[in-house]
Amino acid sequence: MSHIDIRDTKRPNPDPVLVDIADYITNYPVTSAEALQTARYCLMDTLGCGLLALNYPACTKLLGPVVPGATMPGGVRVPGMSYELDPVTGAFNIGAMIRWLDFNDTWLAAEWGHPSDNLGGILAIADYLSRKAVSQGNSPLTIKDVLVGMIKAHEIQGVIALENGFNRVGLDHVLLVRVATTAVVTGMLGGTREDVINAVSNAWIDGGALRTYRHAPNTGSRKSWAAGDATSRGVRLALMTMRGEMGYPSALSAKTWGYNDVLLKGKALQFTQKYGTYVMENVLFKISFPAEFHAQTACEAAVTLHPQVKDRLGDIQKIIIETQESGVRIIDKTGPLNNPADRDHCIQYMVAVPLIKGNLTAEDYEDHVASDPRIDALRANMEVVENKQFTKDYLDPAKRSIGNSVQVFFKDGSQTDKVAVEYPIGHRRRRQEGIPVLQAKFERNLATRLSSKNCAKLVEVCADQTRLEKMAVNEFMELLVV
Repeated sequence: MSHIDIRDTKRPNPDPVLVDIADYITNYPVTSAEALQTARYCLMDTLGCGLLALNYPACTKLLGPVVPGATMPGGVRVPGMSYELDPVTGAFNIGAMIRWLDFNDTWLAAEWGHPSDNLGGILAIADYLSRKAVSQGNSPLTIKDVLVGMIKAHEIQGVIALENGFNRVGLDHVLLVRVATTAVVTGMLGGTREDVINAVSNAWIDGGALRTYRHAPNTGSRKSWAAGDATSRGVRLALMTMRGEMGYPSALSAKTWGYNDVLLKGKALQFTQKYGTYVMENVLFKISFPAEFHAQTACEAAVTLHPQVKDRLGDIQKIIIETQESGVRIIDKTGPLNNPADRDHCIQYMVAVPLIKGNLTAEDYEDHVASDPRIDALRANMEVVENKQFTKDYLDPAKRSIGNSVQVFFKDGSQTDKVAVEYPIGHRRRRQEGIPVLQAKFERNLATRLSSKNCAKLVEVCADQTRLEKMAVNEFMELLVV
């Protein structure tokens, strides 16, 4: 450990990283119609996926108050449930359910992640503030407030992720959810520029969760609730700040004890652009497959090949999957797969299932499907290799493609064509094709949990940008609870 001069007690100016976030939260007006429209689609898809997750007991067992009976009448409602909770617990509930199936938006860069995870904290605090305002005879927040919060949370998480790969030092991307939620919620609570700096400094000081639970041999269900934990922590830090809790101006840059020295091996965060609306405008949607996003186009290629191989599964000699470097690093996985969390982060599994049955659903990660011996037989014959052009285009800010190709070779020497897909249907370049599919997915997911009456009302209001933006948050939430 290097020598520390303990005599220098002068409080430094806030780190530029903290200042830039605070200036964005307090001073940047969101005017992009494309960002607001995309945020509407993101809200629909995120809530729909959360409702679908309530069909899985592994998810619902974690929801509700921390201990039985610790409810808060007039508090945060949880979509698809009847709970009323304090904002911190409510944020965990909403955050956990919307991430559980890993089936909505994604951001891929040096760091990958799911900016919609921040909706847990944003929606929780919006419902809490709205219900409190109405009870006091004041005006509630509107859904436009929620959409603007989502845009800003997406932007903070996504812009930091562009050049900073926390995964390379073993940290999980949910640390960016905590930072973004803290910033946005502090702003929603009426925090000043100084308040946001103080709150976000505490979010960085929290450090970061290890990626242990995302990788073999420890892959497990924590990866499905880690973001709920992060967004709820963001709400907690924001609320503490608004009660006057102090901040730490050099939380990142402080020698020896700051984030950079402790966790980034002395390196400072790198930035290539300022905060705006770029991330929401370019966010990726998981529309067709509940699969880790680096494998989305591989699944699509496998579906295309299904008719050619479904009757020749026993004749397959090998299957070549070409993917990006990130795909090789994250989801190239051999050996036993112990649970659904293991399977939905294995590119071989996510290709095998659609080759066999022509599609891939959340149910296909469960034990009763994974026990099909044909899946592991196909996995044993797969080779996963990096395609350097896919890697290059993945990192190109003008493309942000997520290319994969699949080709099947048979024992008699014949082979299928190599099916390559560069952009998944949820990519900005395929928005026109993807949005009708997203809307249909939204309607299906609503129907798994809500009454037909409420489903119809939600579909109607969510189809109208202007009407949705003007809707009171508390009224919107009433349509989502049971």
